[in-house]
Amino acid sequence: MSKVNAILQGTLNWVDERFPLTSNWKAHLSEYYAPKNFNFWYFFGSLAMLVLVIQIVTGIFLTMHFKPDASLNASGVPVAFASVEYIMRDVSWGWLIRYMHSTGASAFFVVVYLHMFRGLLYGSYRKPRELIWLFGIGIFLCLMGEAFFGYLLPWGQMSFWGAQVIVNLFSAIPVIGPDLSIWLRGDYVVGDATLNRFFAFHVIAMPLVLLGLVGAHIIALHEVGSNNPDGVEIKKKKDANGIPLDGIPFHPYYTVKDIVGVVVFLFVFSIIVFFMPEGGGYFLEYNNFDPADPLKTPPHIAPVWYFTPYYSLLRAVTYPLLGIDAKFWGVVAMGAGTLIFAFLPWLDRSPVKSIRYRGPITKWLLSIWIVGFIPGAPVAQLLSVYYFLFFLTMPIWSSLDRCKPEPDRVTMK
Repeated sequence: MSKVNAILQGTLNWVDERFPLTSNWKAHLSEYYAPKNFNFWYFFGSLAMLVLVIQIVTGIFLTMHFKPDASLNASGVPVAFASVEYIMRDVSWGWLIRYMHSTGASAFFVVVYLHMFRGLLYGSYRKPRELIWLFGIGIFLCLMGEAFFGYLLPWGQMSFWGAQVIVNLFSAIPVIGPDLSIWLRGDYVVGDATLNRFFAFHVIAMPLVLLGLVGAHIIALHEVGSNNPDGVEIKKKKDANGIPLDGIPFHPYYTVKDIVGVVVFLFVFSIIVFFMPEGGGYFLEYNNFDPADPLKTPPHIAPVWYFTPYYSLLRAVTYPLLGIDAKFWGVVAMGAGTLIFAFLPWLDRSPVKSIRYRGPITKWLLSIWIVGFIPGAPVAQLLSVYYFLFFLTMPIWSSLDRCKPEPDRVTMK
């Protein structure tokens, strides 16, 4: 055994002389000290990494059989749609790979939305984590683009008409709008050029950007350290060896703890994949099981559930302003609704970070905002106004709120 250990140690030393393997292991896992009071809200960052791996692996296998071709085959069915049917029916375990990928798309947004909400709860966007937050918003925007481009690929009815509606929205932008829409489509109508263009974005361009942003997000996080439910900076109090008094090594403590979240997530994920992959029409819309038909419009065109809050902002604007069509202002509202998150570090003026020590104003306003974010709210226009007022008035109400003092050390509530 000692001889085997000597060989392994010698191999490790050889690698370390040429690549910083051990130093990276220590810096990002075994000697990266995280606050000891993490709760279940901190599962969702690691779960987002897990879903990213699932999407990349299943996506690789899907591209082996998918054909981005909008032309009709001998049966009069678009080749792209037929290739998806081929994956589902004839490729060994193809149905499982496709359902894992489609369910993973919704799961990605579930964990990312919850990850972002945890940031809102505990002020994870506050100094010194502004850059971490901005990288995270970049990941969110990239993820939305990735989902939109991938949504067209099955070339079903909702895929085709959903892309038609969204791309046409850009034509409302003054001056550059019409040319921008043509550039996105690659043609004057949604067709084969659009499908190939979206396939290239979905499979190559967006994943590369996404992986780069994820890497930057993690590097920035490990540079300044993780936030915690108390909002206390654990690096301010260290022992004689420079180790935070309220910190514990990420490995093995949180790597083991994250396995609990992974097991629960995979249990729920498996139930959906094997028993309800359509998710009641939310994950895979029933109209999308029909091949795309440019001559037949579906009775109700709506985006996938994870785009619904921003689509509601788009639809809430119904009146022209400054002589410009309402559709343009709807596009502006939709874009602003996603980008406004990036300004949170400078809008929030509260003396404390965590919701635990904030006053009633923050808790009530945030609760109302959550209700407004739920898709399909009956008073969408009113809640759309509140959505923006929540952020734009934040410098005022966050500074006026009656907050409790933060503790000097983390608590184990």
